[in-house]
Amino acid sequence: MTDLPPNAQNPENAADDVAQDYLRKLRQKQGNWVEWGVAIAYLQKASYNPQEIFEATGFEPIQQNQVVVGSQVYNSLEKYGASEAVQSHYTTRGSDVLYELRLLTQEERAAAAELAFQHKLDADEAREVAKAIKEFSYFRILPEGFSNHPGDAVAHQVWKLARQNTDLQERSRLIAKGLRFAHTPGARTQIEQLLTDFTVVPKRPAPILPFYRLESEEQLPRIVPVVGELPLTAQDLKSVPIVTEIEPFRIVKFSGDQAWAPLPGWQVLLGAEDPVVILANSDRLPNQTYSQPQSVLVVIDRSKREWDVSSYFVVENSGELSFQWFETEPEVPLLGKIIIIVRPKRILDEELTKDSWQIDE
Repeated sequence: MTDLPPNAQNPENAADDVAQDYLRKLRQKQGNWVEWGVAIAYLQKASYNPQEIFEATGFEPIQQNQVVVGSQVYNSLEKYGASEAVQSHYTTRGSDVLYELRLLTQEERAAAAELAFQHKLDADEAREVAKAIKEFSYFRILPEGFSNHPGDAVAHQVWKLARQNTDLQERSRLIAKGLRFAHTPGARTQIEQLLTDFTVVPKRPAPILPFYRLESEEQLPRIVPVVGELPLTAQDLKSVPIVTEIEPFRIVKFSGDQAWAPLPGWQVLLGAEDPVVILANSDRLPNQTYSQPQSVLVVIDRSKREWDVSSYFVVENSGELSFQWFETEPEVPLLGKIIIIVRPKRILDEELTKDSWQIDE
């Protein structure tokens, strides 16, 4: 074993010293929340799990996630030229607001943060703004009168909602909100026209997402590698790699890059021509709100690329895949149709299920 040069520090010890320093700063709440997010992200990469960080610092797992993601969004503000006033404001507060902008592109995050700062938006309002900007980004040709400014994106969403509303009081509230956010004269004109045009465009309800849940052990098959057909040698037996299951869906991954997800033979899956699986958190799904996001498997049939109003599709937006329902035929290419979304099996007592003798009794 080669000795370290004189006065050289062992890299492992140095990394541990950095981790301990971060833990101390978090425990004493030193620095601002952006620095806390950087510290927690470092600790997580250093194999500290959220519970360990909580016990050592007092930061609950949900707080950890908020400041880590929020600090990543804050970096986008610096990178894409948000004003000094905006950067200064979000250095000391607003991690919950920036967290809601996480699904936007980095450039969109900076513009949305400027808008949130200008209008003094809270986290719930920031979530609505992010949703409006994301949906507006799917337009290849901008709607008449609206620019690609985030304020106009919000104004367009409000304009659409107002046109669908028959309640005059709610319609007036939406018009006022649209005028508040409209950035360009064209957008303001479109909103103002609703003061005299009372035409109601019926709202088309979004379809129900195709959720399934794994309910029994029989629906969670075990994937076993095949050695081959006899005659075989001992070397053939030894050459098969060990399969490690990844919970909660028992995904298996071999020494190569390919992985497989075991799914029951549901008819909708058997009828798919080109199914593929995308792993996601449930908060990435459209029209869904979860207090506690969970992992889901989203099964896409890549052969289904023709739009229909009763389905959700996967599209590319700013270089990233996202899921979307389109009320009218979209101008962006559809990459596949969502056919199944699988929730993990709900197990009340996982330790109990491991002991077959307890189950028998």
